[in-house]
Amino acid sequence: MIFWGKAKKKEGWLAIALYADGVLAALVERRRDAKPVVQMALFVQGSRDQAGAALARLHKDMNTAQYQCSSLLGMGEYQLLMLEAPNVPAEEMKTAVSWRLKDMIDFPVADATVDVVEVPVARNGPAHNHQCFAVAARNSLIEPRQHLFADHKVGLSAIDIPEMAQRNISALLEPEGRGVAMLSFDLDGGLLTVTFGGELYLARRMDVTLAQLLGGDRDKVQQLHDRITLELQRSLDHFERQFSYVAVSKLVLAPTGSPALHEYLARNLYLPVEVLDLDSVLDLDKVPELRDAAQQARYFMTLGAALRDEGASS
Repeated sequence: MIFWGKAKKKEGWLAIALYADGVLAALVERRRDAKPVVQMALFVQGSRDQAGAALARLHKDMNTAQYQCSSLLGMGEYQLLMLEAPNVPAEEMKTAVSWRLKDMIDFPVADATVDVVEVPVARNGPAHNHQCFAVAARNSLIEPRQHLFADHKVGLSAIDIPEMAQRNISALLEPEGRGVAMLSFDLDGGLLTVTFGGELYLARRMDVTLAQLLGGDRDKVQQLHDRITLELQRSLDHFERQFSYVAVSKLVLAPTGSPALHEYLARNLYLPVEVLDLDSVLDLDKVPELRDAAQQARYFMTLGAALRDEGASS
């Protein structure tokens, strides 16, 4: 999403995500008229304080200088807002959006890195429905992240967010002329997105973690299923009112390692509900361990970030 680099590198993106227990990395190469190929998926264990050592090992093992590298921000490290797009020329969009954000984010906009992704409007649709996503992150977080990677010889070409990473995977599942809702869960919580034509139209966070969903208390898990279903219904109803020209074909549940949520949603939602097996959209021959649902859940966002496409909206 941010900080484009122009140097010629090998094909594909190496996405690197920092977590509390270590660093996840995935290298994906897109192929014309074929599934994108996952060339590598790697976990380097260590605490946040040991992230530098993990990056150094990653650079040594992979010679990261030969790849376009991105870092994936975590929840709480940025703010994502949808707002009406200012009626200004494209080259002035980021400045105009930054001006609007000054009363919408919880820190001074002068101290923020801001990027904008426009939501396409319907052909002959109302001009007032021209929306955009604005991403704002504190410079005090972005700059140390850049320095951490650079100090350990991992040059960043981009910084991404989970909403766009999930968009990249969802776009692979769209039927012609119809949109897809996708729901995922990780250690940070849940994320609902809707994509259409390869573009992000909706992003909603849910305060439910993967660990909670996989918990052993059946009553608590049942309550979470009820809550998730209600939030889904409300979000999708609101989306249908706001973007009536987008027909959502199905809800795709990202890998969780447990079938219980899928079974519940399939019984209680009006949309068809499918469970994603990444083997259906990605070539996993070089990383067969990713055919395991629990491993797919762990690497899901990192793989999505590695699917970054320079030809698509950032």
